[in-house]
Amino acid sequence: MLLNESTALLNEKVLLVPYEAHHVPSYHAWMADEEIRAATASERLSLDEEYAMQRSWRTDADKLTFIICAPPMPPTSSLSEDSGQVIAGRDDADMLGDINLFLSEEHDSTEESSSDCGHAGEKMLVGEIELMIAEKENQRKGYGRAAVLLFLWYVAIHCEELAATYCAGKGVESVEGVLTHLRVKINQTNLRSIALFESLLFKKSDETPNYFGEYELVLENLDVACMNGLMKTYGLDECRTLKYIRE
Repeated sequence: MLLNESTALLNEKVLLVPYEAHHVPSYHAWMADEEIRAATASERLSLDEEYAMQRSWRTDADKLTFIICAPPMPPTSSLSEDSGQVIAGRDDADMLGDINLFLSEEHDSTEESSSDCGHAGEKMLVGEIELMIAEKENQRKGYGRAAVLLFLWYVAIHCEELAATYCAGKGVESVEGVLTHLRVKINQTNLRSIALFESLLFKKSDETPNYFGEYELVLENLDVACMNGLMKTYGLDECRTLKYIRE
């Protein structure tokens, strides 16, 4: 999605930046790990295919993607100079993982044909979140929670723009998109991830795993004040939106 092409997000723990071509080699190396592919339900791609995927993720109207990085250390970084800028390829070198939002239409199973739900002229949308902290040495250090909180904060602020971008990309600008809720699907054995999202007010839609052995957890409150409260609870309330600069 082009919405965040010039945007970086920063809190005390992580830096989120757009997914760029210079990130692809590291991402491709992560995906060589069979365990990571299984955890993320990903297929093994060639390097050329990974570059093509990166290009599509930057432009697809139904995907919002950030690469999770460790913030660069002062005093060499532009971040420490309070310039409000992140320099691509320099300040985002320490990659930790990625976080994604996939938008889709929320269909009512009782309706037989119409793709529009809710009131006339509205398209109800759901956003599915995927989170990966790739290497085990970086797990259990709070990076996942910090990234999700920063990401939710951004989504809450821009939910109307996200929905409008989706509708425009589908050629239905005349229809108002409404992002009704977020969800995440987690394997029933991944207790740490389930606990993480439950701590951020996601609730299981069903106490029984689905056919694939996954729990679906849902967040219906996309209120910015709620996100600010959560960030304050976990000591991550110093969030900044920065300009992402490609030199």
